[in-house]
This record gives sequence, C-alpha cells and structure tokens, in this order.
Amino acid sequence: MKKLLLQLDSDKLASSFDTITAYDAGVDHVLMFGGVGVEDVRNIVYGAMFTRGGEMLKNSAVFIGGSSVPVGEAMLKAAQDAFFGPVRVSVMADPNGSNTTAAAAVLKIIRATPVAGKKAVIYAGTGPVGVRAAALLVKEGCQVLLTSRKLDRAQEACKAIYDRFQLEVTPMEVRAEASVIQALEGAHVALACGAAGIELVKKELWAGSPTLEVVADVNAVPPTGIGGIKPSDDGKERESKIAFGALGIGGLKMKIHRASVARLFEQNDLVLDIEEIYAIGKGL
Repeated sequence: MKKLLLQLDSDKLASSFDTITAYDAGVDHVLMFGGVGVEDVRNIVYGAMFTRGGEMLKNSAVFIGGSSVPVGEAMLKAAQDAFFGPVRVSVMADPNGSNTTAAAAVLKIIRATPVAGKKAVIYAGTGPVGVRAAALLVKEGCQVLLTSRKLDRAQEACKAIYDRFQLEVTPMEVRAEASVIQALEGAHVALACGAAGIELVKKELWAGSPTLEVVADVNAVPPTGIGGIKPSDDGKERESKIAFGALGIGGLKMKIHRASVARLFEQNDLVLDIEEIYAIGKGL
C-alpha cells in the first residue's frame, strides 16, 4: 500500500520545499493543499481517516506547514480534534520550518558544549524559532535570556513560553551596543534568530567574551546576524569559539525533517510537534 501524505498549507500555494522533502523521506505521493483555513482541516483530515482502516491507517499521514506559525498551531489542534478513538492518522507540524530549525540549532549547540547550568542569550528571539530554541535550551538545563528591541515583545514571548511549556525564560530589551554587551555578560552560548540581513552582534563584541563557547545564527542572508561567522560554518573554530552558520544548522534541519516525515508512517497515532521532533533529532 502506498504511503500518502496530506500536506496542508495556509499559504496560497503549498510549499514545494516541504513537498520535495517528503518525497526524499520516502513518501510515495503527496496531496498538496494550498490556501487551507483552520475551518477546512477537519474535512480534509476525515478523507485520510475514513478511506483506510486498521493497520492500513498508518500509510496515511498529515503534514502541516505554511508560513504562519499561529495558523499552523491552530491547524494542528483542528487535526487532533478530528480524531476519535483509534480512527486517526499521524500528524506532523512544522510551519515555516520552525520546529525542525529550532531543534537543529539547539542540537548543534548541545553537541558542541554541555549547557546545563550555563547561560544562553538568544538575540531577536521573539519569533517561532527563537521561542522554541529557548524552550529546548531550558529543558537542557540552561538559563536563557531572550532579547528583543522592545521589552514588551520579549516579555510576551517569555510568557508564551511559560504558557506553552511551563518554563522560565528571562526577557531583555536590547537596542544599543551597550545592551548587546550586557546581554553577553557571563553567557556561554549566543544564538541569533533575527530577520534576514540584519547584524545583531558585531564580531568584536562576541570575540572578546571570556565565557562564550558557542555562537550560532539561523540567518543565511548577508550580513549574518552574528558578525564574523559564515553561513557554511558547522562547528568551525572562530576566535576560540565554536561557530555554526545557517547552512551548517540547515544540514541537520533537513535530516530531522526527513526523519520525522518517515516516522509518521510507522504507526497511525503519532503527533509530532517540537518536543517529538527534537527527540527524533536527538536520535539521529
């Protein structure tokens, strides 16, 4: 029986990136749905639930993508609400690549240095990757400082982390160079999750840190978020620190993405959100 993946995308056109990755993960056929609203999810998912039964259900699965993370999260809930008893299919959520990217970034960091009891600062961390990376680092025993140019945005992100994960993250406003330096004080890890093409931390600011061990950036568009590192850096030593660029992180992100999609077809009752996707990445 063929492995069929329903790809639900809130954008007008379903992501070709996610479709190609699904095929590379071993899916036989992808049914792509673009412009999907939360209210559309149930009936689409019903099509996967009621066409196959028993052991055959594991050959159908759902992938939730799209560029809007809040909509993707609502779509995941709608899919789960459609299930009842054993009549269900496995589902994975990775809107805007946020789950797989955050998992890959944190795994690169913790494999480079133990983080338990140490301090990490996530610059421009209010987006979906920064929020998820912060939660994962706290789960690994790290003390996390999450920054934004506006304190209220940092506070909102930290509240969202607590509401979702029951984990404490410290918010901080970082605008001028002095506050960039202040955030770095005593930090062992610096991760940049800002918008493309914006330098958040100049090279001279992190290079002289006596405590910093790892610098990482998820942005591939020049200039990088952390000055002096390259997108291709994958554990390269720079200024006595271990550096990871967006492409170095991206290689692991792709492995996690493919492995997670493949896992969907092992059974019919999996829900792969950030925690489960991170666990899959740890096992690679």
